Amino acid sequence: MSDDTIRLVTIGRILRRRRRFLAVLAVVGALVGYGASVLFPPRYTASASVLLPGQWEERELLTQVEIATSSAVVDRAADTLRWSGVSDSELRERVGAEAADGNIIKISGTADSPERAQRLSDEVAQQFVTFAARVAGGGTDPDTAAGPEALRQQVTRTNRRITDLADAADPGRTVESVQGRTELEKLRTALQEAMQKLDEADPANNQAGMVVMGPAARPTGQAPPTRMQLVVGGALLFFVLAVVGHLAAARVNRRLRSEAEIAAALGSALLGAVDVSEERPAARPEVRGARARARRLLGVDTRWDLPSPQASGDETGRRIRYRRACARLRDRLPAPRRLLVVVPDGDGTARRAAERLAAEAGGDALLRVVDIPVSRPMVPDRGTENGALVVLSTGSRTAEELAAIAGACADGGHQVVGVVVAEAVRDRPTRSAGRSPRKATAAAAVPDHATGGSA
Repeated sequence: MSDDTIRLVTIGRILRRRRRFLAVLAVVGALVGYGASVLFPPRYTASASVLLPGQWEERELLTQVEIATSSAVVDRAADTLRWSGVSDSELRERVGAEAADGNIIKISGTADSPERAQRLSDEVAQQFVTFAARVAGGGTDPDTAAGPEALRQQVTRTNRRITDLADAADPGRTVESVQGRTELEKLRTALQEAMQKLDEADPANNQAGMVVMGPAARPTGQAPPTRMQLVVGGALLFFVLAVVGHLAAARVNRRLRSEAEIAAALGSALLGAVDVSEERPAARPEVRGARARARRLLGVDTRWDLPSPQASGDETGRRIRYRRACARLRDRLPAPRRLLVVVPDGDGTARRAAERLAAEAGGDALLRVVDIPVSRPMVPDRGTENGALVVLSTGSRTAEELAAIAGACADGGHQVVGVVVAEAVRDRPTRSAGRSPRKATAAAAVPDHATGGSA
Protein backbone atom coordinates (compact mmCIF):
# COMPACT_ATOMS: atom_id res chain seq x y z
CA MET A 1 0.00 0.00 0.00
CA SER A 2 2.89 2.36 0.67
CA ASP A 3 3.88 2.38 -3.01
CA ASP A 4 0.38 2.19 -4.50
CA THR A 5 -1.43 5.12 -6.01
CA ILE A 6 -4.45 6.24 -4.03
CA ARG A 7 -7.43 5.27 -6.13
CA LEU A 8 -11.17 5.48 -5.76
CA VAL A 9 -11.29 1.79 -4.94
CA THR A 10 -9.12 2.49 -1.89
CA ILE A 11 -11.45 5.22 -0.66
CA GLY A 12 -14.42 2.96 -1.34
CA ARG A 13 -12.79 0.25 0.77
CA ILE A 14 -12.36 2.73 3.63
CA LEU A 15 -16.00 3.78 3.42
CA ARG A 16 -17.18 0.18 3.32
CA ARG A 17 -15.01 -1.29 6.07
CA ARG A 18 -14.91 1.71 8.40
CA ARG A 19 -18.43 3.01 7.93
CA ARG A 20 -19.38 2.74 11.61
CA PHE A 21 -16.17 4.42 12.75
CA LEU A 22 -16.58 7.21 10.19
CA ALA A 23 -20.22 7.68 11.20
CA VAL A 24 -19.22 8.06 14.86
CA LEU A 25 -16.54 10.61 13.96
CA ALA A 26 -19.03 12.55 11.85
CA VAL A 27 -21.43 12.69 14.81
CA VAL A 28 -18.59 13.90 17.05
CA GLY A 29 -17.74 16.59 14.50
CA ALA A 30 -21.38 17.67 14.37
CA LEU A 31 -21.43 18.00 18.17
CA VAL A 32 -18.24 20.08 18.06
CA GLY A 33 -19.84 22.33 15.44
CA TYR A 34 -22.94 22.69 17.60
CA GLY A 35 -20.78 23.61 20.58
CA ALA A 36 -19.01 26.26 18.50
CA SER A 37 -22.38 27.74 17.51
CA VAL A 38 -23.30 28.03 21.20
CA LEU A 39 -20.05 29.81 22.05
CA PHE A 40 -20.37 32.31 19.20
CA PRO A 41 -23.64 34.29 19.25
CA PRO A 42 -25.66 34.63 16.05
CA ARG A 43 -24.88 37.54 13.72
CA TYR A 44 -27.10 39.47 11.33
CA THR A 45 -25.97 41.54 8.36
CA ALA A 46 -27.81 44.41 6.65
CA SER A 47 -26.70 46.37 3.57
CA ALA A 48 -27.32 49.95 2.47
CA SER A 49 -26.59 51.24 -1.05
CA VAL A 50 -25.06 54.63 -1.89
CA LEU A 51 -25.33 55.98 -5.46
CA LEU A 52 -22.37 57.90 -6.90
CA PRO A 53 -23.57 60.08 -9.82
CA GLY A 54 -21.32 60.94 -12.72
CA GLN A 55 -18.46 59.11 -14.39
CA TRP A 56 -16.19 57.07 -12.12
CA GLU A 57 -13.16 54.99 -12.85
CA GLU A 58 -12.58 51.66 -11.14
CA ARG A 59 -9.71 52.93 -9.02
CA GLU A 60 -11.85 55.87 -7.87
CA LEU A 61 -14.60 53.47 -6.78
CA LEU A 62 -12.05 51.45 -4.82
CA THR A 63 -10.94 54.65 -3.13
CA GLN A 64 -14.52 55.37 -2.09
CA VAL A 65 -14.82 51.83 -0.70
CA GLU A 66 -11.77 52.45 1.47
CA ILE A 67 -13.22 55.77 2.64
CA ALA A 68 -16.52 54.11 3.57
CA THR A 69 -14.76 51.70 5.95
CA SER A 70 -12.21 54.18 7.27
CA SER A 71 -12.05 55.21 10.90
CA ALA A 72 -13.08 58.77 9.97
CA VAL A 73 -16.50 57.46 8.90
CA VAL A 74 -17.01 54.52 11.30
CA ASP A 75 -15.92 56.48 14.38
CA ARG A 76 -18.47 59.19 13.60
CA ALA A 77 -21.13 56.49 13.26
CA ALA A 78 -20.05 55.00 16.60
CA ASP A 79 -20.33 58.41 18.28
CA THR A 80 -23.86 58.74 16.96
CA LEU A 81 -25.01 55.20 17.90
CA ARG A 82 -23.30 55.11 21.34
CA TRP A 83 -23.69 51.34 21.83
CA SER A 84 -22.54 50.15 25.23
CA GLY A 85 -20.06 47.28 25.27
CA VAL A 86 -18.99 47.82 21.64
CA SER A 87 -15.69 49.59 21.06
CA ASP A 88 -14.77 51.58 17.97
CA SER A 89 -12.26 48.97 16.83
CA GLU A 90 -14.84 46.19 17.17
CA LEU A 91 -17.36 48.25 15.24
CA ARG A 92 -14.85 48.79 12.42
CA GLU A 93 -14.51 45.01 12.10
CA ARG A 94 -18.28 44.70 11.69
CA VAL A 95 -18.49 47.22 8.81
CA GLY A 96 -17.72 46.29 5.22
CA ALA A 97 -18.11 47.89 1.80
CA GLU A 98 -17.84 46.81 -1.82
CA ALA A 99 -18.28 48.42 -5.24
CA ALA A 100 -21.23 47.09 -7.24
CA ASP A 101 -22.27 47.69 -10.83
CA GLY A 102 -23.74 51.07 -11.73
CA ASN A 103 -21.50 53.25 -9.50
CA ILE A 104 -23.07 51.87 -6.33
CA ILE A 105 -21.24 51.35 -3.04
CA LYS A 106 -22.84 48.66 -0.84
CA ILE A 107 -22.14 49.24 2.84
CA SER A 108 -22.85 46.30 5.14
CA GLY A 109 -23.08 46.23 8.91
CA THR A 110 -23.10 43.16 11.17
CA ALA A 111 -24.62 43.11 14.65
CA ASP A 112 -26.14 40.70 17.14
CA SER A 113 -29.73 41.62 16.21
CA PRO A 114 -31.54 42.55 12.97
CA GLU A 115 -32.47 45.99 14.31
CA ARG A 116 -28.92 46.89 15.24
CA ALA A 117 -27.55 45.64 11.92
CA GLN A 118 -30.05 47.86 10.08
CA ARG A 119 -29.20 50.92 12.17
CA LEU A 120 -25.47 50.35 11.79
CA SER A 121 -25.53 50.10 7.99
CA ASP A 122 -27.84 53.14 7.64
CA GLU A 123 -25.73 55.28 9.97
CA VAL A 124 -22.44 54.36 8.28
CA ALA A 125 -23.94 55.10 4.85
CA GLN A 126 -25.16 58.52 6.01
CA GLN A 127 -21.81 59.36 7.60
CA PHE A 128 -20.03 58.29 4.41
CA VAL A 129 -22.14 60.60 2.25
CA THR A 130 -21.57 63.49 4.66
CA PHE A 131 -17.84 62.93 4.85
CA ALA A 132 -17.49 62.56 1.07
CA ALA A 133 -19.43 65.78 0.50
CA ARG A 134 -17.22 67.62 3.00
CA VAL A 135 -14.04 66.36 1.31
CA ALA A 136 -15.36 67.28 -2.15
CA GLY A 137 -16.24 70.81 -1.05
CA GLY A 138 -19.97 70.33 -1.28
CA GLY A 139 -20.57 70.67 2.44
CA THR A 140 -21.66 73.66 4.52
CA ASP A 141 -18.21 74.56 5.89
CA PRO A 142 -17.74 78.34 5.17
CA ASP A 143 -13.96 78.07 4.88
CA THR A 144 -14.21 75.14 2.46
CA ALA A 145 -16.92 76.71 0.31
CA ALA A 146 -15.44 80.24 0.25
CA GLY A 147 -12.17 79.25 -1.42
CA PRO A 148 -13.29 78.47 -5.03
CA GLU A 149 -15.96 81.18 -5.00
CA ALA A 150 -13.53 83.86 -3.84
CA LEU A 151 -11.12 82.82 -6.57
CA ARG A 152 -13.80 83.22 -9.24
CA GLN A 153 -14.71 86.68 -7.96
CA GLN A 154 -11.06 87.69 -8.02
CA VAL A 155 -10.71 86.50 -11.63
CA THR A 156 -13.83 88.50 -12.59
CA ARG A 157 -12.40 91.67 -11.05
CA THR A 158 -9.10 91.04 -12.81
CA ASN A 159 -10.84 90.76 -16.18
CA ARG A 160 -12.60 94.07 -15.60
CA ARG A 161 -9.31 95.71 -14.69
CA ILE A 162 -7.72 94.34 -17.86
CA THR A 163 -10.57 95.82 -19.92
CA ASP A 164 -10.15 99.20 -18.28
CA LEU A 165 -6.43 99.18 -18.93
CA ALA A 166 -6.94 98.18 -22.57
CA ASP A 167 -9.44 101.04 -23.10
CA ALA A 168 -7.16 103.56 -21.42
CA ALA A 169 -4.23 102.67 -23.64
CA ASP A 170 -3.67 104.80 -26.73
CA PRO A 171 -5.17 102.53 -29.42
CA GLY A 172 -2.70 102.05 -32.22
CA ARG A 173 -0.87 105.35 -32.03
CA THR A 174 2.38 104.00 -30.67
CA VAL A 175 4.18 100.69 -30.74
CA GLU A 176 4.20 100.53 -26.97
CA SER A 177 0.40 100.84 -26.78
CA VAL A 178 -0.10 98.02 -29.28
CA GLN A 179 2.24 95.77 -27.34
CA GLY A 180 0.47 96.63 -24.08
CA ARG A 181 -2.98 95.75 -25.46
CA THR A 182 -1.60 92.47 -26.84
CA GLU A 183 -0.12 91.50 -23.47
CA LEU A 184 -3.39 92.30 -21.70
CA GLU A 185 -5.40 90.10 -24.09
CA LYS A 186 -2.95 87.25 -23.56
CA LEU A 187 -3.39 87.62 -19.80
CA ARG A 188 -7.19 87.58 -20.15
CA THR A 189 -7.03 84.41 -22.27
CA ALA A 190 -4.70 82.69 -19.79
CA LEU A 191 -7.04 83.51 -16.88
CA GLN A 192 -10.05 82.12 -18.73
CA GLU A 193 -8.23 78.90 -19.60
CA ALA A 194 -7.05 78.50 -16.02
CA MET A 195 -10.59 78.92 -14.66
CA GLN A 196 -11.92 76.42 -17.19
CA LYS A 197 -9.35 73.82 -16.14
CA LEU A 198 -10.11 74.52 -12.49
CA ASP A 199 -13.82 73.92 -13.06
CA GLU A 200 -13.10 70.67 -14.91
CA ALA A 201 -10.78 69.41 -12.18
CA ASP A 202 -13.04 70.42 -9.31
CA PRO A 203 -13.99 67.15 -7.51
CA ALA A 204 -17.17 68.76 -6.27
CA ASN A 205 -18.58 68.56 -9.80
CA ASN A 206 -18.46 64.75 -9.73
CA GLN A 207 -18.44 63.76 -6.09
CA ALA A 208 -21.10 66.05 -4.76
CA GLY A 209 -24.62 64.72 -4.80
CA MET A 210 -24.03 61.20 -3.37
CA VAL A 211 -27.34 59.83 -2.14
CA VAL A 212 -28.35 56.88 0.05
CA MET A 213 -30.76 54.70 -1.91
CA GLY A 214 -33.24 54.21 0.87
CA PRO A 215 -32.90 52.54 4.27
CA ALA A 216 -31.26 49.14 4.61
CA ALA A 217 -33.53 46.12 4.56
CA ARG A 218 -33.88 44.42 7.92
CA PRO A 219 -32.22 40.96 7.72
CA THR A 220 -34.46 37.94 8.17
CA GLY A 221 -31.75 35.29 8.56
CA GLN A 222 -28.45 34.89 10.33
CA ALA A 223 -25.18 35.76 8.69
CA PRO A 224 -22.89 32.84 7.87
CA PRO A 225 -21.69 30.73 9.49
CA THR A 226 -25.08 29.73 10.86
CA ARG A 227 -25.61 26.99 13.42
CA MET A 228 -26.58 24.49 10.72
CA GLN A 229 -23.49 25.38 8.69
CA LEU A 230 -21.25 24.87 11.72
CA VAL A 231 -22.84 21.50 12.49
CA VAL A 232 -22.56 20.28 8.90
CA GLY A 233 -19.07 21.72 8.54
CA GLY A 234 -17.87 20.03 11.74
CA ALA A 235 -19.26 16.66 10.64
CA LEU A 236 -17.72 16.99 7.17
CA LEU A 237 -14.37 18.13 8.58
CA PHE A 238 -14.07 15.18 10.96
CA PHE A 239 -15.17 12.79 8.21
CA VAL A 240 -12.58 14.08 5.73
CA LEU A 241 -9.83 14.10 8.36
CA ALA A 242 -10.62 10.48 9.23
CA VAL A 243 -10.40 9.41 5.59
CA VAL A 244 -7.16 11.35 5.09
CA GLY A 245 -5.77 9.80 8.27
CA HIS A 246 -6.54 6.31 6.98
CA LEU A 247 -4.83 7.08 3.67
CA ALA A 248 -1.78 8.56 5.40
CA ALA A 249 -1.49 5.51 7.67
CA ALA A 250 -1.71 3.23 4.64
CA ARG A 251 1.01 5.19 2.82
CA VAL A 252 3.49 4.64 5.66
CA ASN A 253 2.50 1.01 6.15
CA ARG A 254 5.55 -1.27 5.90
CA ARG A 255 3.89 -4.65 6.32
CA LEU A 256 5.15 -7.22 3.85
CA ARG A 257 2.78 -8.73 1.32
CA SER A 258 5.07 -10.52 -1.06
CA GLU A 259 5.66 -14.19 -0.21
CA ALA A 260 9.32 -13.92 -1.21
CA GLU A 261 9.83 -10.88 1.06
CA ILE A 262 8.23 -12.69 4.00
CA ALA A 263 10.47 -15.73 3.54
CA ALA A 264 13.57 -13.54 3.20
CA ALA A 265 12.73 -11.62 6.38
CA LEU A 266 12.46 -14.91 8.32
CA GLY A 267 15.58 -16.32 6.69
CA SER A 268 13.92 -19.55 5.61
CA ALA A 269 12.35 -21.20 2.57
CA LEU A 270 8.78 -20.72 1.44
CA LEU A 271 6.85 -23.99 1.65
CA GLY A 272 3.72 -22.71 -0.01
CA ALA A 273 0.65 -20.50 0.17
CA VAL A 274 -2.62 -21.93 1.47
CA ASP A 275 -6.19 -20.69 1.34
CA VAL A 276 -8.31 -20.08 4.43
CA SER A 277 -12.02 -19.38 4.32
CA GLU A 278 -12.83 -15.86 5.41
CA GLU A 279 -13.98 -15.76 8.99
CA ARG A 280 -17.57 -14.67 9.37
CA PRO A 281 -18.46 -12.14 12.08
CA ALA A 282 -20.61 -14.70 13.90
CA ALA A 283 -17.67 -17.12 14.07
CA ARG A 284 -15.23 -14.68 15.64
CA PRO A 285 -14.13 -15.41 19.18
CA GLU A 286 -15.77 -13.45 21.95
CA VAL A 287 -13.75 -10.37 22.82
CA ARG A 288 -13.05 -9.35 26.38
CA GLY A 289 -12.41 -5.97 27.87
CA ALA A 290 -14.07 -2.60 27.31
CA ARG A 291 -11.44 -1.50 24.81
CA ALA A 292 -11.79 -4.66 22.73
CA ARG A 293 -15.59 -4.40 22.77
CA ALA A 294 -15.37 -0.76 21.68
CA ARG A 295 -13.10 -1.70 18.79
CA ARG A 296 -15.50 -4.46 17.81
CA LEU A 297 -18.46 -2.08 17.99
CA LEU A 298 -16.73 0.58 15.86
CA GLY A 299 -15.57 -2.02 13.34
CA VAL A 300 -11.86 -1.22 13.74
CA ASP A 301 -10.91 -4.67 15.03
CA THR A 302 -10.18 -5.83 11.47
CA ARG A 303 -7.84 -4.28 8.94
CA TRP A 304 -9.25 -2.28 6.09
CA ASP A 305 -6.18 -1.92 3.85
CA LEU A 306 -6.11 -5.54 2.74
CA PRO A 307 -7.66 -6.21 -0.65
CA SER A 308 -11.01 -7.95 -0.77
CA PRO A 309 -10.65 -11.74 -0.52
CA GLN A 310 -10.76 -13.49 -3.85
CA ALA A 311 -13.30 -16.16 -4.60
CA SER A 312 -11.98 -19.56 -3.57
CA GLY A 313 -12.01 -22.79 -5.51
CA ASP A 314 -13.58 -25.93 -4.14
CA GLU A 315 -12.52 -27.85 -1.05
CA THR A 316 -10.46 -30.25 -3.12
CA GLY A 317 -8.24 -27.47 -4.43
CA ARG A 318 -7.65 -26.08 -0.95
CA ARG A 319 -6.75 -29.53 0.38
CA ILE A 320 -4.20 -30.01 -2.40
CA ARG A 321 -2.45 -26.80 -1.35
CA TYR A 322 -2.17 -28.00 2.26
CA ARG A 323 -0.89 -31.41 1.20
CA ARG A 324 1.77 -29.88 -1.06
CA ALA A 325 2.96 -27.66 1.79
CA CYS A 326 3.20 -30.73 4.05
CA ALA A 327 5.08 -32.64 1.33
CA ARG A 328 7.64 -29.85 1.00
CA LEU A 329 7.99 -29.81 4.79
CA ARG A 330 8.75 -33.56 4.83
CA ASP A 331 11.34 -33.08 2.11
CA ARG A 332 13.20 -30.57 4.28
CA LEU A 333 13.25 -32.85 7.33
CA PRO A 334 15.87 -35.58 7.49
CA ALA A 335 13.54 -37.70 9.64
CA PRO A 336 10.04 -37.36 11.13
CA ARG A 337 10.13 -35.20 14.23
CA ARG A 338 8.06 -32.86 16.32
CA LEU A 339 7.86 -29.23 15.23
CA LEU A 340 6.46 -26.01 16.66
CA VAL A 341 4.04 -24.15 14.43
CA VAL A 342 4.64 -20.51 15.36
CA VAL A 343 1.70 -18.19 14.74
CA PRO A 344 1.80 -14.43 15.53
CA ASP A 345 -0.72 -13.55 18.19
CA GLY A 346 -3.94 -12.08 16.83
CA ASP A 347 -3.58 -13.53 13.33
CA GLY A 348 -6.79 -15.53 13.07
CA THR A 349 -6.24 -16.48 9.44
CA ALA A 350 -2.81 -17.94 10.20
CA ARG A 351 -4.18 -19.72 13.26
CA ARG A 352 -6.82 -21.57 11.27
CA ALA A 353 -4.25 -22.42 8.58
CA ALA A 354 -1.83 -23.79 11.21
CA GLU A 355 -4.51 -26.00 12.75
CA ARG A 356 -5.38 -27.45 9.38
CA LEU A 357 -1.69 -28.01 8.56
CA ALA A 358 -1.31 -29.94 11.82
CA ALA A 359 -4.31 -32.10 10.88
CA GLU A 360 -3.06 -32.72 7.33
CA ALA A 361 0.51 -33.57 8.43
CA GLY A 362 -0.63 -36.67 10.30
CA GLY A 363 2.14 -38.85 11.70
CA ASP A 364 4.89 -37.69 9.36
CA ALA A 365 5.54 -34.56 11.41
CA LEU A 366 3.85 -33.92 14.73
CA LEU A 367 3.01 -30.22 14.79
CA ARG A 368 2.12 -28.24 17.91
CA VAL A 369 0.59 -24.83 17.30
CA VAL A 370 1.75 -21.99 19.60
CA ASP A 371 0.79 -18.32 19.56
CA ILE A 372 3.56 -15.85 20.36
CA PRO A 373 3.26 -12.11 21.02
CA VAL A 374 4.77 -9.86 18.39
CA SER A 375 5.83 -7.00 20.66
CA ARG A 376 8.14 -9.25 22.69
CA PRO A 377 8.20 -12.64 20.96
CA MET A 378 8.95 -15.65 23.14
CA VAL A 379 9.19 -19.25 21.83
CA PRO A 380 9.24 -22.29 24.16
CA ASP A 381 12.68 -23.80 24.71
CA ARG A 382 13.76 -26.78 22.71
CA GLY A 383 12.40 -29.98 24.20
CA THR A 384 10.43 -32.65 22.44
CA GLU A 385 9.99 -30.21 19.51
CA ASN A 386 13.03 -29.65 17.36
CA GLY A 387 12.43 -26.90 14.80
CA ALA A 388 9.80 -24.28 14.02
CA LEU A 389 7.40 -23.72 11.17
CA VAL A 390 6.19 -20.12 10.87
CA VAL A 391 2.65 -19.58 9.57
CA LEU A 392 1.31 -16.06 9.01
CA SER A 393 -1.04 -14.19 6.72
CA THR A 394 0.05 -11.74 4.05
CA GLY A 395 0.31 -8.06 4.89
CA SER A 396 0.18 -8.66 8.65
CA ARG A 397 3.75 -8.02 9.83
CA THR A 398 6.73 -5.82 9.01
CA ALA A 399 10.23 -7.04 8.24
CA GLU A 400 11.43 -5.97 11.70
CA GLU A 401 8.69 -7.97 13.42
CA LEU A 402 9.45 -11.06 11.36
CA ALA A 403 13.16 -10.72 12.14
CA ALA A 404 12.26 -10.57 15.84
CA ILE A 405 10.21 -13.78 15.50
CA ALA A 406 13.13 -15.51 13.78
CA GLY A 407 15.44 -14.33 16.56
CA ALA A 408 13.06 -15.66 19.23
CA CYS A 409 13.05 -19.06 17.51
CA ALA A 410 16.84 -19.07 17.49
CA ASP A 411 16.95 -18.13 21.19
CA GLY A 412 14.69 -21.10 21.97
CA GLY A 413 16.97 -23.45 20.10
CA HIS A 414 14.64 -23.93 17.14
CA GLN A 415 15.63 -23.67 13.53
CA VAL A 416 13.01 -22.15 11.21
CA VAL A 417 12.52 -24.99 8.74
CA GLY A 418 9.99 -23.23 6.56
CA VAL A 419 7.34 -20.58 6.09
CA VAL A 420 3.71 -21.02 5.08
CA VAL A 421 1.73 -17.99 3.99
CA ALA A 422 -2.05 -18.02 4.55
CA GLU A 423 -4.46 -16.10 2.35
CA ALA A 424 -8.09 -15.41 3.26
CA VAL A 425 -10.56 -16.32 0.48
CA ARG A 426 -14.30 -16.19 0.02
CA ASP A 427 -16.26 -19.39 -0.32
CA ARG A 428 -18.18 -19.73 -3.53
CA PRO A 429 -21.95 -19.61 -3.04
CA THR A 430 -23.54 -23.05 -3.06
CA ARG A 431 -25.66 -23.84 -6.05
CA SER A 432 -29.38 -23.91 -5.61
CA ALA A 433 -30.83 -27.38 -5.03
CA GLY A 434 -33.85 -26.55 -7.15
CA ARG A 435 -32.04 -26.22 -10.50
CA SER A 436 -33.39 -27.98 -13.54
CA PRO A 437 -32.38 -31.63 -14.20
CA ARG A 438 -30.93 -30.65 -17.58
CA LYS A 439 -28.48 -28.19 -15.98
CA ALA A 440 -27.61 -30.69 -13.28
CA THR A 441 -26.85 -33.36 -15.88
CA ALA A 442 -24.70 -30.97 -17.90
CA ALA A 443 -22.76 -29.98 -14.79
CA ALA A 444 -22.18 -33.58 -13.78
CA ALA A 445 -20.90 -34.44 -17.24
CA VAL A 446 -18.06 -31.90 -16.98
CA PRO A 447 -15.18 -33.17 -14.82
CA ASP A 448 -14.24 -30.93 -11.85
CA HIS A 449 -10.55 -30.06 -12.17
CA ALA A 450 -8.56 -29.04 -9.12
CA THR A 451 -7.94 -25.31 -9.00
CA GLY A 452 -5.12 -25.44 -6.49
CA GLY A 453 -2.25 -25.17 -8.94
CA SER A 454 1.28 -24.97 -7.71
CA ALA A 455 1.60 -23.68 -4.18
